Amino acid sequence: MRAKILSLLRQAGDRYISGEEIASRLGVSRTAVWKHIQELREAGYHIASHSRSGYSLREAPDRLLPGEIQHGLNVRCIGREIIFRDVVDSTNTLAKQVAADGAPEGTVIVAEQQNGGKGRLDRHFFSPAGKGIWFSVILRPPFLPQEAPKCTLLAAVAVAMGMERFGLKAGIKWPNDILYENKKLVGILTEMSAEMDGINYVVIGTGINVNIMAEDFPEELRATATSLSIMNGGKPLPRVKFFQAVLEAMDELYDAVKREGFAPVMAAWRRYSITLGQEVRVIGVRDGDVFTGRAADIDEDGALLVDTPSGRRRVLAGDVSIRPQKR
Repeated sequence: MRAKILSLLRQAGDRYISGEEIASRLGVSRTAVWKHIQELREAGYHIASHSRSGYSLREAPDRLLPGEIQHGLNVRCIGREIIFRDVVDSTNTLAKQVAADGAPEGTVIVAEQQNGGKGRLDRHFFSPAGKGIWFSVILRPPFLPQEAPKCTLLAAVAVAMGMERFGLKAGIKWPNDILYENKKLVGILTEMSAEMDGINYVVIGTGINVNIMAEDFPEELRATATSLSIMNGGKPLPRVKFFQAVLEAMDELYDAVKREGFAPVMAAWRRYSITLGQEVRVIGVRDGDVFTGRAADIDEDGALLVDTPSGRRRVLAGDVSIRPQKR
């Protein structure tokens, strides 16, 4: 009901619309309209009222509310269903629960704050309230399970595309870290439930540091983490608008993948890469193997191809950490 009232207020533009008209058009009482208006105000909407004229929407909050995100959102699949929470342990954890319960493809779980967000290799992801975009997307793709890790590359490209729409130049460090001045802006974690011959669901969790200032980061993260607002000269970004740009880019890429495979995603990833062509040091997380070489390319599976003095080596995402080789 609140979404319908918001829609009517938006349609009215700058003019007032009476409680009686809203009630008549929605088939509810004026008292019910008043109660929903109060709830919208409590959620952060600035709604002016006049005893004779009615109500007028003056300002919407920069909160990641479903009604705000979906207003003007142009997508085929991703974001048509949105589940919002003020606080969660992890959006990925909640996404896996609702996916197992049958949530439709494209459902987005978004929270203002995470208390237990995780990145690759089980690293904690700092997710403060109201300063970032912490979300997970549920996909039920037609491709085979071995293709699923490439969804991580898709998510990284989608964020990079969203940044470009706001005039911010992204750089992706293999496989999916987005960096600015060698500090991390974005973390992505893809998880999957699958059988031998098919995927039940894929959950892509993404954390974007949007309006976090340097002093907001814990001391131990200040040397390695940054945000879009810092990148933007200290100016905050409108989180809802930025989130819409990312969801639209992700939806566009996913639609292309279902039609053409991952080749378009791989090509876009190469354009944004700050790893390819660089001398890198590869550190094996599981076996402790360490070697250096030149990052030459990624293959059709998204693995990094590194040219070493002893030949080309193939590095799989999730198995290594990569740092620039000191000269």
